[in-house]
Amino acid sequence: MDKRLLDILCCPVSKTPVRLLARGELEAINTAIERGEVDTVAGARVQQRLGEGLITVDRKVVYRVDDGIPVMLPEEGIGTVQLKDFPATA
Repeated sequence: MDKRLLDILCCPVSKTPVRLLARGELEAINTAIERGEVDTVAGARVQQRLGEGLITVDRKVVYRVDDGIPVMLPEEGIGTVQLKDFPATA
């Protein structure tokens, strides 16, 4: 992802800056998706693994990146509190 784009992106709700998901975070969320344990903020079940994602620096919300394009829609966010095995730090 372009560093300049990443520097200006933030959560559309809280305005918290975002960063790329670390490998361990991405693996944890994809494992939970495969088990059918992940919902979006809007309550829709997440069906597809994330190839790439952004996470707020406070580690509360994840946004998927599709084909290099961040999907920063509030209802598409994934709250990390629902993830049982989410790493404590990146």
